[in-house]
Amino acid sequence: MGVLARGVTALVPLGSELIVAVVLGMVVGNTVGVPSWAAPGVETNTRWLEAGIVLMGASVAVDQVIAAGPTVVVLIVAAVTTTVLTVELVARVFVRIPEKVGSLLAAGSGICGVSAVAAVAAGIRPTDQQVAYAAATILLFDAVTLLVYPAVGAALGLSDVVFGVWAGTTMFSTGPVTAAGFAYSGAAGQWAVLVKLARNALIGVVAVGYALFYSRRESGDTATLPDGVTAQSLRFFWSNFPTFVVGFVVVTALSSAGAFSAAQLAALDDASNWLFLFAFVGLGLTVELAELRETGFRPVLVVLLGLLTVSSVMLAVLSVVF
Repeated sequence: MGVLARGVTALVPLGSELIVAVVLGMVVGNTVGVPSWAAPGVETNTRWLEAGIVLMGASVAVDQVIAAGPTVVVLIVAAVTTTVLTVELVARVFVRIPEKVGSLLAAGSGICGVSAVAAVAAGIRPTDQQVAYAAATILLFDAVTLLVYPAVGAALGLSDVVFGVWAGTTMFSTGPVTAAGFAYSGAAGQWAVLVKLARNALIGVVAVGYALFYSRRESGDTATLPDGVTAQSLRFFWSNFPTFVVGFVVVTALSSAGAFSAAQLAALDDASNWLFLFAFVGLGLTVELAELRETGFRPVLVVLLGLLTVSSVMLAVLSVVF
């Protein structure tokens, strides 16, 4: 289907081949279905995405990243903090859903989608149903924002940098951020991925913070985390850290040092594009529309209000900063 997506977009101007790949996967997955023998392969789509991001490091414009570095770091921290607090506020005060569901939604919205939901769930011990509701809600917004963000960016005439940083700071999961960024432009895609990777690195901090908060609430013990994991445990941080980021940094450093020839850079860029294409076919195949329809209205309202608030504020700030 990845080859088909590239062929279709070469013949018919349907927009980004990555979005076409996701849509093809969704159509096939929700009509024909995924055969049992193919399911293990489809589930590796996140690995293909991570490998594509690692290779993408060879084409990153390091000088631009360094120049904007401090500003982007401040924006990332501000976006994560604002998102988590906004979703928690809406969930606890206005919509009033169970507090652990609100916390899972806040982590998923603020850091890295379903991965953050799973990481935080390990420390706060919600019910399986609460995890399922939170994950389904995040997946719903992943699908919607993947299509809406590029359309909004084009309608507003956003620059590549503004769009990339906006998507990287306010969209949820790495896959949709990458697809939306590259659907807008190559430069926007690179900025979106760079910002998203930096944001993902905060997952350990958020997971530990939530575990400490609920541990104190439920047991009065502020010194330890569930299962005996101490707040100072590097292993806990590392277990939740997106380790492929290390590969991305290494490849970027090698490229900046001139380790690759022009032909090798072109080959790495082409390989990265193909890996993204296959990853997004797999992403589409894993989206189950029936499950999304079963998501309760209240969690959706919480995330919608949080996303509209934070994305609007961040877009206004970015338009001034850049």
